[in-house]
Order: sequence, then C-alpha cells, then structure tokens
Amino acid sequence: MTIRRVRLPTALHVFCSTIMKALLRFLPTAIVALFLTLFLTSCELIGDIFAAGAYTGIIGVIIVIAVVIWLVSKLFGGGRRGI
Repeated sequence: MTIRRVRLPTALHVFCSTIMKALLRFLPTAIVALFLTLFLTSCELIGDIFAAGAYTGIIGVIIVIAVVIWLVSKLFGGGRRGI
C-alpha cells in the first residue's frame, strides 16, 4: 500500500506562505511591544526619568518617541509596497 501525498492548490499555497511570512515579520515586533507593555509602567518610568534631571528627561522622551515611530514603521511595512 502506498501513501499518496496531497499537494495544496497553488493559490492556497501562495496565500498560506504569504500569511506565514507576514506573521514571522510581525512576531518580533509584537514580542518587544508586549515586553514593554508588561514591564514598564508609564508613570513610574516618567517619574524616574525626570528625577534624574530635565535634560535627561528631554533626551529620554525624544528617544522613546523615536523608538515608537521606528516600531510603527516596522509594523506597517516602512512605506514599502507589497509583501
């Protein structure tokens, strides 16, 4: 008795591989966002930054805004067309 392998139709295979690629591209960003959400409480973080000094706070806020913009651009493709 031989076992026959069943191949997925080409359109379904392309669709599934596209979904997997998108998921694998999104997964590291989701893990970082989850980590930041769980382990950084905003009030406590802002209080610690500004306790260190005004200039340190300003630099910290600029860095946080830059990281958020970078994460959003990575999450939504950074302006590239298609996958």
